[in-house]
Amino acid sequence: MGEANYIAIEGVIGVGKTTLARILSERLGARQHLEEVEENPFLEKFYADMRGYAFQTQIFFLLSRYRQQTDLAQASLFTRKVVSDYIFAKDRIFAHINLNDDELALYQRLADILEKSIVRPDVVVYLQAGTDMLMERIHRRGRSYEKTMPREYIETLNEAYNYFFFHYEDTPLIIVQAESVDFVNDPAHVDKLIELIDSNPGGTVLYGGGGD
Repeated sequence: MGEANYIAIEGVIGVGKTTLARILSERLGARQHLEEVEENPFLEKFYADMRGYAFQTQIFFLLSRYRQQTDLAQASLFTRKVVSDYIFAKDRIFAHINLNDDELALYQRLADILEKSIVRPDVVVYLQAGTDMLMERIHRRGRSYEKTMPREYIETLNEAYNYFFFHYEDTPLIIVQAESVDFVNDPAHVDKLIELIDSNPGGTVLYGGGGD
């Protein structure tokens, strides 16, 4: 495998994607490419009325992520490492959960067109965690629009993410057991992850902290 110049972090809401992306960016001297979540004008309305605002929220995210990915593709991607806190394909996970059949059919036609020009990461790091940990972290960060988020929604989203990455083959994948590592307070865990990224063995690798 070649050098991993484009590293993407993924996982369910609250798992620590952006935190890890920032840590890796600093350690690797890489450019940060962070998702613009809070710019979505429908997001707060969606959490208050998921059925009523699902389609508007999803389409805004799809187009926003496409614009960001287009900017990324035009950047000097291979002369400097890039660390992102999402992959474009994650948008489909949310679409399948939140949209009805007619909305999903329209969404998929648009997503299929846009996805053709998206640059794939060299390696994806999937942060996997249980729903209890996710709910705790969501509560701790205290975003007002997330306070009404039902546990059942996070549970469903967690199951969908696990299913997606169980079948994921688009790029090399590192699955991190997030409940067994502490990237914020233990530099050794970051060192090990960077070692795995640099070795870039291909396929799927599991990392649970310590000497795994």
